[in-house]
Amino acid sequence: MAKHWAIMFIRFVINTRLPDMAARSGIFGMAYSLLKSPETDQYIAQQIKSELDWFEEHLRIPNRFNKTKSKGAYRRNTKGIAWFRNNDSEALERAYALSELIRCCGIDVQEIISDRIGYFVYEDDVQIIAEPFADTPT
Repeated sequence: MAKHWAIMFIRFVINTRLPDMAARSGIFGMAYSLLKSPETDQYIAQQIKSELDWFEEHLRIPNRFNKTKSKGAYRRNTKGIAWFRNNDSEALERAYALSELIRCCGIDVQEIISDRIGYFVYEDDVQIIAEPFADTPT
C-alpha cells in the first residue's frame, strides 16, 4: 500500500495575539516593529530590511483575508491567517532567515506545522490564507 503524505503548512509566530483573534501574531509585524525601533542593532536592522524588501517585491499580497464574498465583507474583521507552503521555495527559506533575525533581537519565534489550517481564502505557489478551524493550532 502506498503511503499518503499530508501536505503541511508552516507558520512563524511570536507570543502576542492578533487583535480580535485567538491567533498569535506572525513574524512580519514584529519585523517591521524591530526595523522602526531605535533599540534594534543597526546591522540586524539592515538584514531585517533586506529580507522585508525581498518579501515586498516577491510575495503577493492577497486582496482579501475573509472567506465571505458578501456585500460589506471588506468591513468585517479579518479572520484569515497566513501560512507558508512547506516547499523548497525561496520565500520559505527567507522566512526562516527572518525568524532567526527576530530571535537575535531576543524575541521568541515559534514554528507551527499543520496539515489542518482551515478554510482556504487565498492561495498561490508560496502561501495560503485560511480561516482557521476550531482545532487549528494558531
